[in-house]
Amino acid sequence: MERRLFGTDGIRGTANVYPMTSEVALKLGRAVSHIFKERHGRGRIVVGKDTRVSGYMLETAIASGVCSMGLDVWLVGPLPTPGIAFITRSMRADAGIVISASHNPYQDNGIKIFSGDGFKLPDELELEIETMMMDGALDELRPVASEVGKAHRIDDAVGRYIVFLKNVFPQDYSLDGLKIVLDCAHGAAYKVAPSVFEELGAHVVTCGVDPDGENINKDCGSVYPDLLKELVIEHNAHIGIAFDGDADRVIFVDEKGQVVDGDGAMVVIAKHLKEKGDLKKNTLVTTIAGNMGVETCLKAKDIKVLRTDVGDRYVLEAMLKQKMNFGGEKSGHMVFLDHNTTGDGMVTALKMLHIMIEKEKSLSDLLEGFVEFPQIERNVIVREKRPIKECRELGEAISKIKEHLGDNGRVVVRYSGTEMKLRVMVEGMDRGQVTGFAEEIAESARKQLGEDQNA
Repeated sequence: MERRLFGTDGIRGTANVYPMTSEVALKLGRAVSHIFKERHGRGRIVVGKDTRVSGYMLETAIASGVCSMGLDVWLVGPLPTPGIAFITRSMRADAGIVISASHNPYQDNGIKIFSGDGFKLPDELELEIETMMMDGALDELRPVASEVGKAHRIDDAVGRYIVFLKNVFPQDYSLDGLKIVLDCAHGAAYKVAPSVFEELGAHVVTCGVDPDGENINKDCGSVYPDLLKELVIEHNAHIGIAFDGDADRVIFVDEKGQVVDGDGAMVVIAKHLKEKGDLKKNTLVTTIAGNMGVETCLKAKDIKVLRTDVGDRYVLEAMLKQKMNFGGEKSGHMVFLDHNTTGDGMVTALKMLHIMIEKEKSLSDLLEGFVEFPQIERNVIVREKRPIKECRELGEAISKIKEHLGDNGRVVVRYSGTEMKLRVMVEGMDRGQVTGFAEEIAESARKQLGEDQNA
């Protein structure tokens, strides 16, 4: 059986439209509670969210579902996804539920689940939850009287996470004299991030710190860095830092106003960890979407690169299986298993600042020697996610271009795990050539899968 609700990063969709409805959220709260109650007895479920207006609706529904199954729910309010994973672990909770659609616009929302150890659930457990939500098995299981659960609010969740983050940064260092422009995307980091950097001594210029429920990710944050670039230059800042809506990813802008995505950040951090003897197996784990320049640069430092399917969950699975401690994605998700169990934009930013201070180098200097190969991406809106191998013309176009590029390039064609889109990425030595190749594959996909075609 395949999961129908859960994608690569939980359940996601337009808020108040199936499956992101109150009814589904309530059923999910009941199913998660039943499964973990069976495993651990009566316990507690942590629930947190980002700043979307629909978070109130879904939070209430999930809390109702949890309490209706006899477990207690602990509400933390708006907090970065990695902060919710941290609170779940530190409270010895049975599970943590995050209400967020990450970098998506405000009208979307999503739900993802952490187990008590702070890791995302495996596919098999998500399928078990789905099945329980749909087959009506829980309808007759209704605790009564004193067996009904209670709801609590953790008022100091932000403070707890801030203390955790400050402990990631070496105590014999400070950010004194550093000017940082900080874009919190009007999202979950709007309180946490400015406090951490200011308490560590930095001069912080902020934007994206005034959420109104509808402006999350709107022309700001890690997906839209133009404002951040302007502010870094305007304020003559040392670095710009931008998070997405739930702050599990981060991108940087160097002192010259140039965007540094996850690939560049991973190169800098992997090299530093290797120098310190802290990079397990001298290997960086990243995805097939990352730039070929990462391998080229790190190979010179005797650092290996292990690639996985796209999605931070697959990076994490490989890290755990291979007993490695650092990995991430081009999008800015980076996982430091020595510190947290999921991608943490704040931890990544603190690591980068630590390296800059210790080496007394700017971000652009740290990136010296890293040259990105031209990489062109195209997104095709599709009406269905038919297996690519069943699309003959598309498959032929992909095969022809792969053969032409040989070892001097790559082609990655995959469906988005969260949207009805086919993502096309072509990489090679010549920008004009790979642009043409990407357009050719995208056009073939539009003809066979495009939403405006007859089924």
